[in-house]
This record gives sequence, structure tokens and C-alpha cells, in this order.
Amino acid sequence: MSDQAAEWAEAGVRLELAGELATVTLCRPERRNAQSPAMWRALAAIGRELPGTVRVALLRAEGLSFSAGLNRQAFTPEGIPGERSFIDLAKSDDADEVIAEYQEGFLWWRRPDLVSIAAVQGHAVGAGFQLALACDLRVVAEDVQFAMKETALGLVPDLTGTKPLVDLVGPARALEICGTGRWVGAEEAARTGLANLVVPAEELDAAASELATALLAAPRSALIETKALLQGVGGRTLDEQRAAERAAQLRRLRDLAGVGE
Repeated sequence: MSDQAAEWAEAGVRLELAGELATVTLCRPERRNAQSPAMWRALAAIGRELPGTVRVALLRAEGLSFSAGLNRQAFTPEGIPGERSFIDLAKSDDADEVIAEYQEGFLWWRRPDLVSIAAVQGHAVGAGFQLALACDLRVVAEDVQFAMKETALGLVPDLTGTKPLVDLVGPARALEICGTGRWVGAEEAARTGLANLVVPAEELDAAASELATALLAAPRSALIETKALLQGVGGRTLDEQRAAERAAQLRRLRDLAGVGE
């Protein structure tokens, strides 16, 4: 194991590459994959280090829970060993910059040149919920329990989860989910669009791998163009969207015909 891989593993994350597929695993099951700034830095570093050949990124977790959320020790005066206490962070002049760095571990899953899949089982709470929301697609086990507990703790979700949550379920339901901190199970997740697929827990890894394989079967350029078209819908009128469709299709036709721009 390289020094970098050992550092990531110590933070609770493992990266495996198999051709065009990258698998990122949260690997602290004894801690229910509780998150820390070290884990967020490791996730951000993995995003920076991914080879350009990667087309699909699969996020999974070991153990009974996907992630129980932030390690609450961060809020104690002593903080997580080796990290700044969030109490000290609140008093600092660079807090905005530090939180922006934390968010980097949640951003690259949305990159236009790949498709990301989260395979989620058990509890996905707070930061765990937001990490699942960072991915393009979610395959969940029947025992999944999502919850956004930040507001109940006097905080807000700040790891890039608010936009995808609203995009998926709408502002009213998103407010209700965040404001109450209640649990969202598999049936509701599927019904509201939080989950693309619900499977028995023992079939989760196989189902996520099957979806990754299906995505890898599509030509890369066509998949990238399709993702861009769909992601841009919210900011375009119908006329703007159909113009974007025409432009993308012409690029694909010219590419297939071997015709230059």
C-alpha cells in the first residue's frame, strides 16, 4: 500500500481502480463510517487523483451503515484528535475558507466527465445523507434510513446537500425533511426520487455494480453529452433546452461521421 493509500485508509476511505471504474469505499464500519475533516480531505484528494480514463465512480460503504454522519467529537472543546475543534473554527477568521475545503470532497462526484453512483445501506445521516446526495444516482438497500439532523442540532446542512435534495424532492418536502430531522425509508426514497433503485441488502453491491456496467456500455461522449443536457434543464427555457439538444446532437453526429467542427 502506498503512503497516500495508507493515509486515505487511516481517514476511513479506500480507492480501487478497475479500468474505467473507480470504487470508493468508506471503510470504518466499527465507527459506522462516521465522518471527519480527514475523511473529507481524503475524498477531495481521491477526486483530484482519479485518472482521466475513469467514466463511472461507485461509492459504497462497509458495515451495517453507510455513514452515521459527522463524528460528534468535532463539537467538543478538544475536538477530533489532530483536527481543529469546530468550537475553535467558529471563532476563527478563516472559517469560510475551511468549510469550503470540506465541501471539496462532496463536489467532484458531479463532474461532467463521469457518472457517480452511491450504494447506500442502513443509516445515512447528516453528512452521510449529503455524501449520497452528491452522487448522480443512488441504489439503496431496503433497510436504508436517510435523515438530515443538522437543523435539530442548531446547524444547517452545509456539505453541498441542499441543492440536490431540493432538486429531487422539491423545496417544501426538503424543508420538512431537514426541519424535522425525521427518517426517510426506502419506500419514500424511491417514491420521491431520492433512490433510483431499491434492492434487498444482500443484493446491494451486485445491483450497484450492474448499474455501473450498464453505464460503461454506453459510448463515453454520448453519456457525457446526455448528462450535461439533463443537468442543465433547470436553468433553461424549453427553447433554450431544445437548442442545446440540437447542438449536442450535431456534435455527436459529426463525431460519428468523422466530420470536424
